Amino acid sequence: MDGTTALQMLSFQAPKIRLLRSLSIETEAMQVLDFAVFPELEFDVPIFCANFFATTSTNIAVLDLNPLHDVILRRDYKERYYRSLMPLGIKYSELLPWGGKLTGESLKFFSPIVIWTRFTPSENKYNALYSAFVDYYKAWLELINQAVPEMDVSQIMCNQEAQHRYLTWRAEKDPGQGVLKRLIGESMAKDLLRNFLFSGIDELGSRDFLDYFPEYRREDGTINEKRSIMGKSFETRPWDTKGEFVGTNSK
Repeated sequence: MDGTTALQMLSFQAPKIRLLRSLSIETEAMQVLDFAVFPELEFDVPIFCANFFATTSTNIAVLDLNPLHDVILRRDYKERYYRSLMPLGIKYSELLPWGGKLTGESLKFFSPIVIWTRFTPSENKYNALYSAFVDYYKAWLELINQAVPEMDVSQIMCNQEAQHRYLTWRAEKDPGQGVLKRLIGESMAKDLLRNFLFSGIDELGSRDFLDYFPEYRREDGTINEKRSIMGKSFETRPWDTKGEFVGTNSK
């Protein structure tokens, strides 16, 4: 809408991969990359997620293998996919320190190796961030390469619901919505979120946001649009070096 911003979108499908997609935004003052890879439903492999936001004054990054199932409640899932990756997570958490308050709700969709960081251009951590992206993506590719397709229909349906729940949360709570609405308008931004960035919302299930997250329902039946309703956030990394959730630094 401003006549100067460039948006570039790419999407692919491949064996074992339901959707690989990338959105980049570039203006004179801002650069954004939103990159994600979703496995086919026969696999409960985590979702690869990389979100980078850069301006002339700050850089914000989230990089993770987002768990398909809650790693705080599902210890078996955490052990299967993240135990061997903890050294990688520790390495980059030292190079790219925790970026400040993170809402308690968001933790349900992050793993013990999540990189959530922010730094100024003068700190010049771009090489470390790029290296982290490459190493995390290689780790994800190794997981999907080794993955054996699930044959149990009930487990496939469980994976499908888990992906749908993830997509529903992200489409509603994605922090980039404001930027998209300013650039392409509210209607097109909504279409981009549902049919490209988080494609599968309309195909993988019929439950809506309030079905999954009823705690956000207002008395009039609408969605409470606050970023957090839990009243707490985590100012430092809530996992220890073994991947155990400690969560004692919540405020």
